[in-house]
Amino acid sequence: MINKHSLEVGFSFGITSAIITTLGLMVGLHSGTHSRATVIGGILTIAIADSFSDALGIHISEESEGKHTDKEIWQSTIFTFLAKFVIASLFILPILIFDLSKAIIISVVSGLFILSMLSFLLSQKQGKKAWHVVLEHLIVAIAVIFLAHFTGAWIASIFNNS
Repeated sequence: MINKHSLEVGFSFGITSAIITTLGLMVGLHSGTHSRATVIGGILTIAIADSFSDALGIHISEESEGKHTDKEIWQSTIFTFLAKFVIASLFILPILIFDLSKAIIISVVSGLFILSMLSFLLSQKQGKKAWHVVLEHLIVAIAVIFLAHFTGAWIASIFNNS
């Protein structure tokens, strides 16, 4: 039997982390390298390494609460890994189909849309104003995307001028 808490923790954390981390990485690598291979390599790295890392982080976090069974903890761990891995991997599709700049835009728009929908559902569950929860989460995601873009461009300018 799947525990509802484990499912919600794993999927909400995994999806959110996948969107924000992968978009930040994609945008930063694109602005720094303009290389399709580099962006795909970054996405795969996030899908593998960061999915395991986040899953272990949730595992340890759930253990530290001292109120979940081993089964619930492992379910949260597995759901976190699966959500992060699948969502991060999906961002490869636009890179394979469209030119890199267009694929980055499509990825950012679709990622922010998915994050908005997840945030809306969360607001409904908590009985909070949807616009407040959605806006709060979008501001964080957009800040990460902008900071990653400017960091990538800055790094490129340093190494292109040397």
